[in-house]
Amino acid sequence: MATIAWIGLGNMGGPMAGNLVDAGHTVRGVDPVAEARTAAAERGVQLTDSVAEAVRGVDAVFTSLPRNEHVRAVYGGDDGIWANAPTSAVLLDTSTVDVATSRWCHEGSAERGFRFVDSPISGGIAGAHAGSLTFMLGGERAAVAEAAGLVEPMAGHVFQVGGPTMGIAAKLANNLMLFVSLLGVAEGTQLAAELGLDPETFFKVASVSSGDSWPLRTWYPVPGVVPTSPANRNFDASFTTLLAEKDLRFALAAAEHGGLNTPAARLALQQFDQLIDEGYGDKDCSLVVKLVPGDGHVAGFDPGI
Repeated sequence: MATIAWIGLGNMGGPMAGNLVDAGHTVRGVDPVAEARTAAAERGVQLTDSVAEAVRGVDAVFTSLPRNEHVRAVYGGDDGIWANAPTSAVLLDTSTVDVATSRWCHEGSAERGFRFVDSPISGGIAGAHAGSLTFMLGGERAAVAEAAGLVEPMAGHVFQVGGPTMGIAAKLANNLMLFVSLLGVAEGTQLAAELGLDPETFFKVASVSSGDSWPLRTWYPVPGVVPTSPANRNFDASFTTLLAEKDLRFALAAAEHGGLNTPAARLALQQFDQLIDEGYGDKDCSLVVKLVPGDGHVAGFDPGI
């Protein structure tokens, strides 16, 4: 069993670290949010007060952080990973960052004698708790093989997708598809309602027909149909609109760099930006459904709550 540092114990990182504890690993964790620290401690994570303390003498370091700047600070700071972890430790970043930040992590790690694997995930909070996430691993072959073994307790699927930055490339392309699909689900469910279809009946039809998709099965934006839908909880977030906007913006930047035409993804980004402008950045991204009816009223959402 390994000694592992986990940096970032939020909605995803906390349960993922807990699954490593359940598998028999020793996990030291750090997070600035008291509620996250408490929840992780209840799962058996040993809390530390700093990144430097967490990473000393470990076999592996995982990071699960919100944005590019957090990843860069945690890796490159005086209190950070490169300055304090042993070079024998393998470094895995599960965050969704842009390609440039992932490349910076690979290059900076290699210059200092570390092995780094970009290790983004898909499957949401439910998958983090269930240990059924999809991992997309990119890096040098030996490091990726080692990382694949480490992530197994958290994973339903593990893909070794190629060299440095190929993991984050797979994640960004996947999320572009997710958010474009989400807009189709939002519009289709509202059309079904407008035409008088019972929501549960339409879900049963669509989920075994050509309208099927992961957001339809997981985030169906009508209450009382799918247990995992944020619509059952006034669209409290399983994946915030702010995070969706960030991921999609990274994907579009990569597409633009490659000279690709992506009008559907740009429309999705505009919809997320509108939700954020309306003050709903912390609500679930499936609240994009409220932009379909002309009056903005949808079942399952009360803006006063």
